[in-house]
Amino acid sequence: MGPTAEALHLKLYTNGIGGEPVVDFAMRKAESGTWTFTLPAQPAGRFYVVQATIGGQKMAEVPDPYVHAVGLNGQRGVLLDPATVNPMGWLDDQRPTLAKPTDVIIGELHLRDLSMHPKSGIEHKGKYLGLTEPGTQGPAGVSTGLDHLVELGISHVHLLPTNDFASIDESTLSENRYNWGYEPLHFSVPEGSFATDPADPAARIRELKQVTQALHRRGLRLVLDVVYNHTTDAARTSFEQLVPGYYYRHNDDGSYSNATACGNEIASERPMVRKLIVESVAYWAREYHADGFRFDLMGVLDIETMRAIRVALDQQDHSILLYGEGWTAGPSPLPETARAVKANVQRLERIAAFSDELRDGVRGHVSRRTEPGFASGHPGLEESVKFGIVAAIEHPQIDYSKVNYSKVPWAGTPAQTINYVACHDDQLLWDKLKSSNPGATEAELIQRDILSNTIVFTSQGIPFLPIGDEFLRTKGGSHNSFNQPDSVNQIDWGRKARYAPVYEFYRELLALRRAHPAFRLPTRELIQQHLEFLPNLPPGTIAYRLRDHAGGDTWRNIVVVFNGNQAPASVTVPAGSYTVVLRGDQLVPAGIEKMPPSREPIALKMPPSTATILVEK
Repeated sequence: MGPTAEALHLKLYTNGIGGEPVVDFAMRKAESGTWTFTLPAQPAGRFYVVQATIGGQKMAEVPDPYVHAVGLNGQRGVLLDPATVNPMGWLDDQRPTLAKPTDVIIGELHLRDLSMHPKSGIEHKGKYLGLTEPGTQGPAGVSTGLDHLVELGISHVHLLPTNDFASIDESTLSENRYNWGYEPLHFSVPEGSFATDPADPAARIRELKQVTQALHRRGLRLVLDVVYNHTTDAARTSFEQLVPGYYYRHNDDGSYSNATACGNEIASERPMVRKLIVESVAYWAREYHADGFRFDLMGVLDIETMRAIRVALDQQDHSILLYGEGWTAGPSPLPETARAVKANVQRLERIAAFSDELRDGVRGHVSRRTEPGFASGHPGLEESVKFGIVAAIEHPQIDYSKVNYSKVPWAGTPAQTINYVACHDDQLLWDKLKSSNPGATEAELIQRDILSNTIVFTSQGIPFLPIGDEFLRTKGGSHNSFNQPDSVNQIDWGRKARYAPVYEFYRELLALRRAHPAFRLPTRELIQQHLEFLPNLPPGTIAYRLRDHAGGDTWRNIVVVFNGNQAPASVTVPAGSYTVVLRGDQLVPAGIEKMPPSREPIALKMPPSTATILVEK
């Protein structure tokens, strides 16, 4: 099908909203369905729209689908070269070095959540600039904001959508409405509600670049959460107003198909749609120096499009990180074999997917909120957790028939697996533990929380943490806070002070991972060679050994033991001369204590809901 317009008009306006067009140009039909018009050197207005006539009917005025700058609420495009609004020193901005993908540690964040708390100590609350402020402090003098992210020890900051989304009226920001932003209006323009002045098209561009710059200067990389699988209300988008029927997938009866559960799904497999998506991602990397992309419902996109994105980004920098949700939220007309889902990850070179196997294995089923997981003593989840420990690759000691979701390994390399126990979606870890452990004391919940993320951060693959979980963040039990107020979503920095020992443990846990390459082996072969699960364990426990200086580690052998039971357990570990470096909530890399050397296997006494790490140096 070719573009169907009989006429296309380009209109210029003085302002981003309201008023009459100052000039109206009829565009000329050119080759292969394109329309062109050459503007004079000094155009009469700087805001523009295009308007198609289709089937004798004038359609709505919209910016073009490729728009890179917009006015208020994205109603009109802007004649503006984004390169003219760079912050000071932008041309010297450089990505922090990254040796290999398994060195990545992701911290996930909604821009607004970081700063909105009244005691965040951050001046530009809810704004791009709030993430650029150094030296901010909260209750009891804890560092907040950017300084906190640096202090925690992550490598990548993953921001929930910052492209222009439709759910917040940028003209009424005083109402303080909240949204995660998974309702894209324009794919390649920053969101205005995070800018100091949404009506100034330059502000949002410059200020998002300032975010990248501030992160890069402090050694952090930026991941943008991108939503190419659907748009907001399809009828009002430039897609339907310019080429009706082309950009979306449809059911046999002509209705929009809905694999996204958001009302429509983008037809990424169509040539001009694929071209738009690939160019958009490459643009964010080139113009905003983004270091990675997380694809919302990546399973709705087709494999060829994701491969084309990888190729386009490799022309800029091989170290740009790509990962996404390897599933859909409903049926799609795109056949399963063509989708970028977990089962097809081995056909998606250097693209990663989230492991919901580990997530639900450790914390319990995502939608059965009162159902506990391995870390709370629920039986039968050992293989699902082990699946995550080896980063979803082929390993001879896993019984895949007992894994909760995938019955076969889906990752070709550990860098294709994102391991996590919580994210913005569903309940946070603390809330899930509370709802699935009725009657547990706070001290017991803290043990299970620490055990859960000790599993994540000692597993192979790429670990992922929603920021705030390191001090037991809560959303009051909410499992879908996408449009709930700041009171639910904001990070409460008081908890960092209140749960200081928990935070300190997390900080040391991330440092342990960074210091020891054995926990982040780069290839499947190295994991198969160096990681062995210990045999004959009691139910509800998992133990494995990383042997022979895995990955060139200074530690010769590392034995990692997890007791998910709510009772003590005895686990037999190989003979040796061990130093205990982690026990429950204590982590001392130099050693908590030395165990007496033994030539016989050792019966290790494990307290309830704890991890232990023993090393032979």
